[in-house]
Amino acid sequence: MSRTVYVNDSFLPEENATVSIFDRGFLFADGVYEVTAVLDSKLVDFAGHVTRLERSLNELKMELPISSEELLNVHRELIKRNNLEEGAIYLQITRGAADRDFAFPKDTKQTIVLFTQAKPLSAPKSGIRIISAPDIRWGRRDIKTVQLLAPSLTKMIAKAEGKDDAWMVEDGFVTEGTSCNAYIVTKEGKIITRDLSTSILHGITRAAILKLAAEMDMEIEERAFTIKEAQQAAEAFVTAATAFVNPVIEIDGVELSGGAPGPVVTRLSQLYIEESRKAAM
Repeated sequence: MSRTVYVNDSFLPEENATVSIFDRGFLFADGVYEVTAVLDSKLVDFAGHVTRLERSLNELKMELPISSEELLNVHRELIKRNNLEEGAIYLQITRGAADRDFAFPKDTKQTIVLFTQAKPLSAPKSGIRIISAPDIRWGRRDIKTVQLLAPSLTKMIAKAEGKDDAWMVEDGFVTEGTSCNAYIVTKEGKIITRDLSTSILHGITRAAILKLAAEMDMEIEERAFTIKEAQQAAEAFVTAATAFVNPVIEIDGVELSGGAPGPVVTRLSQLYIEESRKAAM
């Protein structure tokens, strides 16, 4: 059975879904997206994703073409129609279809697409092995655009080396993973993660994890760190909407925490899932 998807005000089978070849998302990557996790058929951090969505659209001189209440209803309807218990809902909004021109078109109807992906999110994670790679992305990584070719290429470099992912490095410092925020935990138990700027995506899961860590009276330092510092850390991890808290157990061939998830990351992961289940809507 095919999935039911949402395209421009309509719910329809995925095989019947179409978007114009003149859509600027296709021609220029002129669009933004969000991915919201689903646990127990409920949405995790939905309000945070909508807030970031509106910010991304605003940075590209676009508006949200649907009210946040209507958007919530669409998400819930997709969960219902696809019997989604655990996984994610992908949302993409572009400037719409217009004849090809670098200048923004006027008065085009924006394209909005949503679809579900069933996947296990809450199962225990054994950890990922990563490499470092140059960060070749554009300078506005704080905008969650569909312009994802650079991180995709970087991911494939890691896969070619038999690893799971890569941490991207710019001017000697880690920015983030290909689709996640990056963290290290010092031997004293301090969490270090890159400070917010245009260099990284302002992760919704990142905000939730740092809030949890603060409530646990853990020390947090938001600053850039190097690969060498990460290799000397007690633990490391990444966060993302569909990765939750994922331990990093190897960086450029150097194992961390004995090649297994450490106690700090394990505890943060458990707490995040518990709190997400309570707050999901």
